Amino acid sequence: MFYDEAKIYIRSGDGGNGMISFWREKFVPLGGPDGGDGGDGGALVFRVNPKMNSLAKFRRTVHFRASPGVNGGRSNMTGARGDDLVLDVPPGTIIRNAETSDIIADLTEPYLEVKLIEGGRGGRGNGKFASSTNQAPRTAERGVLGTEMWVEMELKLIADVGLAGKPNAGKSTFLSRVSSAKPKVAAYPFTTLAPNLGVVAIGDYESIVIADIPGLIEGAADGVGLGHDFLRHIERTRVLIHLLAGDAPEPLEDWKAINAELERYSTKLIDKPQIVVLNKIDMADGIAWEPIIQEEVEAAGYEFMAISAITGENVQQLLYRVKQMIDELPEPETAVVDEVVVITPDDDPNAFSIEKLPYGEWAVHGETIERIAMQTYFHDLENARRFQRKLDRMGINEALVNAGVQPGDTVWFNDIALEWQNEVDY
Repeated sequence: MFYDEAKIYIRSGDGGNGMISFWREKFVPLGGPDGGDGGDGGALVFRVNPKMNSLAKFRRTVHFRASPGVNGGRSNMTGARGDDLVLDVPPGTIIRNAETSDIIADLTEPYLEVKLIEGGRGGRGNGKFASSTNQAPRTAERGVLGTEMWVEMELKLIADVGLAGKPNAGKSTFLSRVSSAKPKVAAYPFTTLAPNLGVVAIGDYESIVIADIPGLIEGAADGVGLGHDFLRHIERTRVLIHLLAGDAPEPLEDWKAINAELERYSTKLIDKPQIVVLNKIDMADGIAWEPIIQEEVEAAGYEFMAISAITGENVQQLLYRVKQMIDELPEPETAVVDEVVVITPDDDPNAFSIEKLPYGEWAVHGETIERIAMQTYFHDLENARRFQRKLDRMGINEALVNAGVQPGDTVWFNDIALEWQNEVDY
């Protein structure tokens, strides 16, 4: 089964916790702090795998998590960094933030790697908090949680040539003749429900990739039928073979209707080099239509050829001409994708806001203070005092008082709940 869309949950690894430890050795009763830092969590990386052509594996598995960092150890031992999780995707994959629909990455180049979200930072051990005035700190940090998000993936096939045409124009038959692709072929509309790729040999040393994509009907640009599925995949092709059925009632009207849909969807599609090909000239209707269609197509400025995909008549000549058209085009621009970090900090990382909740509860929102709360060991008095001092320096305590907080109220910092007291010993 071909899948060209998927929605998945991704999360980078949590940072490891810093350790509170003191050097213990015989005859050294006052050893200094030696708690090590926690390791950073693993990142979430997407890699382009040219051997893949579908997003099917992301339909079977939806949740993906990178490894967490290891906690710090004694003797200032830093915990190991979590392993990155690398997800392979086919060329032509677009990744969007599922919440905002913003494009995060456009992955086209083979083996390109994009680090989408970094792992959580490891917490510092108490060895990092020693100073001339505090030589035995009992302060350490917990690791920062990894970043999580839902992303939507969309695959746009990358092929040299796209086969355009109404349903039952003979595209699948043509592809099966010129390549080893085995598309489903039958004499009824909408036979092709999913794109088929075929590698076509041109001579002894060259080849082109042709995509047979679901047929178009009028209204495709508005999403009618398989419209958007078709048009999404044809965007990246370099040349269009516009196939017309010689046994159709009005092949010229079919040609005009599909060109109108291409132009409505994107002016880039109608501007692509296009060769109009009348198929089924092994039939009487095809023979009769050939001079009429050739005259009108060439008058409109397009190239024209007539073939029979069944008998193979003129098929090789068409392939050589298409290869020549591709060679005459400038090289496509290489997509440049910088390393992307989705969650960016506010302009002022120390900014915060206070929200009054029901039943004597409050919530403090802010990137820095929520991270510090997440990293604090509140069961240890020295760490709790350090957090209180940070609230004072940032002006959060004063802001809570001004907002009307009362002793005994609960104050939330993300998922950390603390009880407010007017008198705090720190």
